[in-house]
Amino acid sequence: MVLMASGREARRAAYVLNAQTQFVSLAQRGVYMSGNAAASVVLLKGELTAADTTLLLSGPDGAALRAALEQLGYAPQAWGGLASCTVEGTPLCPKLLREALCAFDPDTIIACDEAAAQVLREAYADELAALPDISHAMLDRGVVTMLLGMRVLNLGGFEAALLDKTSKLKMWHALKQLPALGEPF
Repeated sequence: MVLMASGREARRAAYVLNAQTQFVSLAQRGVYMSGNAAASVVLLKGELTAADTTLLLSGPDGAALRAALEQLGYAPQAWGGLASCTVEGTPLCPKLLREALCAFDPDTIIACDEAAAQVLREAYADELAALPDISHAMLDRGVVTMLLGMRVLNLGGFEAALLDKTSKLKMWHALKQLPALGEPF
């Protein structure tokens, strides 16, 4: 029994070390992230505010998205934040964005704005082009797309929508398409 526990602990330690190494490497190459590295949902943001440059998704949009996820049954720690650009605003190259998303390995990706959706389109151009429905292939706003086993939703302007009650309601309806997978928290 002791050997099984120590073997399990060794595998766990190796997994954690590998994840730490991946995320440190990404950060050293300019990838800007926040939240949980083992998140089931990645919030992808391309238009950074002043608050975002201090801590990604620390503004009202981040708080609203986290609250929406909790209402949908996600655990409070189930999100990770990823900028589709550097802190200075330079878009990530498609290969680096793919690598970052693979490190997170999420079930769901939510593109918060059109800039994030555009970098996502570039990163997964071949896979999106193979989809039969044009609204899925273009990651149209409000349409849930299955992409390599991940659910992808382009909100196309979440932060701006918070200023208008009707737009905010539309965002909520779009997010309701992404209930938590498995048992709700």
